[in-house]
Amino acid sequence: MHFVGGYAGNVEALEAFTELSNTQDATLVDVRTQAEWAFVGLPDLRPIGKEPLLVEWQSFPSSGPDPEFTATVSDLLVKKGLDQSAPIYFLCRSGARSQAAAIALTEAGYTQCFNISDGFEGPLDAEGHRGIRSGWKAAGLPWIQN
Repeated sequence: MHFVGGYAGNVEALEAFTELSNTQDATLVDVRTQAEWAFVGLPDLRPIGKEPLLVEWQSFPSSGPDPEFTATVSDLLVKKGLDQSAPIYFLCRSGARSQAAAIALTEAGYTQCFNISDGFEGPLDAEGHRGIRSGWKAAGLPWIQN
């Protein structure tokens, strides 16, 4: 398989949700921090009978990736009965951490790692706000907040 940039490629949030809905073994891995999950919100996959895997790429205040990230995600995927050919969609705030996570899992032998390039909240708008221009929230996809 040919990888673009070290992983299977970029998709937008709406395309990822469609694939998660239509492909039984497709999985979403949210790589944001616990604070983001608690205060910004989470993708709600209950309407399609799934739940996201929540694995921090890096924890606050650390400046680097969690050295156990790949092993943790691999263990969770195995527990779900998924092999290295299952489609995995990685999500962060705006597509940077999730891209790094997709590359890391591809390097670990997973063949269908996709980056949700517009993220959960997308880029900043003219007023400096996220969640308006693009991303999971802006696409009107289901999400929940504590």
